[in-house]
Amino acid sequence: MSQSFDIAVIGATGTVGETLVQILEERDFPVANLHLLASSESAGHSVPFRGKNVRVREVDEFDFSKVQLVFFAAGPAVTLSFAPRATAAGCSLIDLSGALPADQAPQVVPEANAEILAGLKKPFQVSSPSPSAATLAVVLAPLRGLLDLQHISLTACLAVSAQGREAVTELARQTAELLNVRPLEPAFFDRQMAFNLLAQVGKPDDQGHTLLEKRLVRELRQVMALPSLKISVTCIQAPVFFGDSFSVTLQSSSAVDLAKVNAALEAAPGVELVEAGDYPTPVGDAVGQDVVYVGRVRSGIDDPAELNVWLTSDNVRKGAALNAVQVAELLIKDLL
Repeated sequence: MSQSFDIAVIGATGTVGETLVQILEERDFPVANLHLLASSESAGHSVPFRGKNVRVREVDEFDFSKVQLVFFAAGPAVTLSFAPRATAAGCSLIDLSGALPADQAPQVVPEANAEILAGLKKPFQVSSPSPSAATLAVVLAPLRGLLDLQHISLTACLAVSAQGREAVTELARQTAELLNVRPLEPAFFDRQMAFNLLAQVGKPDDQGHTLLEKRLVRELRQVMALPSLKISVTCIQAPVFFGDSFSVTLQSSSAVDLAKVNAALEAAPGVELVEAGDYPTPVGDAVGQDVVYVGRVRSGIDDPAELNVWLTSDNVRKGAALNAVQVAELLIKDLL
């Protein structure tokens, strides 16, 4: 591709932002000028890109008319503050925070619903969904023609990196304290995270559901274009630095043909099917990889219309940064 583009990344010093910049380089994204932006606290740091250290600047002072595309890899408040400025300057954006409504910035997972990009108008506003929704959509997309989905029930075992660098540091500190027989003093988490499981990620509402759980349900329905699909979800915090894992039960209206399911998963883009009798793990398989690993594919014990699977993927790389870059690749190929 001969054309190149001026790009900005907001949240460039965070775990997702740094990985996004790395993937732009790895995939030889046609970047002419790269602008790295963050809060005033992070301005002045540098991030490596194509053999150089690119200085991070303060987002408050940035002129969005300098770029054609911006990635929002910070929190929802940052997106809500600066997205209007970006679009007013004619800049297209890809948001990873979940802050923008679907009618304004539709959720896109290239392996599942890339076709909706064709209906957008410049400047483009697109959302890259939560890593959990993106991971599940990659696996569910090739099964749409095989299963008449009635209900999805899942338990999401989430890595602490989903909550940022501070959470990663906290898990490392707690682990060191316990291994060295020192008193444990939780800081980021409200209790011991190391060698433990926490039954919720974030504060629950009056009905007991967290914002992350509700976001996952909303985004998965949008990406799969199944607005009435019944989804039950529990997100738990696992003592893992990187790599989310999911135990998923899919309820169909008729008996599941396992041979066809396995064949569909084997051929699906973005999916690595593990052979029967084996299973993938986040640390041994998924971390640092660009696919979703699928294993333990089986029917229900007493219900042939039930399908059970185990999934794992790198939440920062595959679920967040790579998905956003893949969306950008589609935009520059067909639309920008």
